[in-house]
Amino acid sequence: MENKITRRQFVREVTISATGIIISQWIPVSDLLAANESKMVITHGPSPDKITAAAIDALGGMGRFVSKGDVVALKPNIGWDRTPAQAANTHPAVIQTLARLCLESGAKEVRVIDNTCNEPRRCYKRSGIQDAAKKAGAVVSYYDERKDRKMKIGGQKIKEWPVNRSIYEVDCLINVPVAKHHSLSRCTLGMKNWFGAIGGRRNKLHQDIDQTIADLAAFFKPKLIVLDAFRILTRNGPQGGNPKDVEHPQTIIAATDQVAIDAFGGTLFGLKHDELSYVRKTAEMGLGTFNIPSLNPKEITVG
Repeated sequence: MENKITRRQFVREVTISATGIIISQWIPVSDLLAANESKMVITHGPSPDKITAAAIDALGGMGRFVSKGDVVALKPNIGWDRTPAQAANTHPAVIQTLARLCLESGAKEVRVIDNTCNEPRRCYKRSGIQDAAKKAGAVVSYYDERKDRKMKIGGQKIKEWPVNRSIYEVDCLINVPVAKHHSLSRCTLGMKNWFGAIGGRRNKLHQDIDQTIADLAAFFKPKLIVLDAFRILTRNGPQGGNPKDVEHPQTIIAATDQVAIDAFGGTLFGLKHDELSYVRKTAEMGLGTFNIPSLNPKEITVG
């Protein structure tokens, strides 16, 4: 966590890289907001459900992404047999809030599913996600390899791979990762979360993890990404376990751009966009931008 840059510093840095203009002082996010529609919202506050709802509302409401009769898949990170306080999985309150908002917007069904690393029943229960999602009215399912279908990924490293139809074949796909340290990719954010939407021998994909992350990001096309940074695991990820490795930014970031949300998420770990290889690769592939000001971001604090 040395040499950590702030969100304001990050906005200034990407402005320089995008325009070539040298700016002599830090520029607050609020000074960069434009009058037109925001494509990124950053909310802060002590209540994860309230700041999640506020982020979606500021993006235009869940009705912008979910239509009446839609089947929606929420793709959280439920990979580990850990409690919410250990920050290895998506916060259950975030999932509960998003499921509720989807159903209130007319979704016919909201699915919550992940291909866990530890035993799925323990992961689903101990993470708190199973009970929270069911309370909101979502359908909670364990990953079923019988629903995998080998699909053409068309990536540089991944040509074909088993993809779970329960996640992929929906009307609206919403990516809901947790922000945390990762021993191979430096941090795991939105695009790395697609590893939990596929089957097969996923350990083989770690051999060139930055490119495989980029390949999967090009294949999956979420309508919305909600990055849970209410608690973040800053060391010993992705599994963690020690509460001393957890920090509490009390932040939610919601966006429609996969590259931008991971570039911004990296700043929580003191990383600039050019220090995350998969962010550079996906930007070069035209999957999004790390020029945060171009998204007209909003930053909101909810008491």
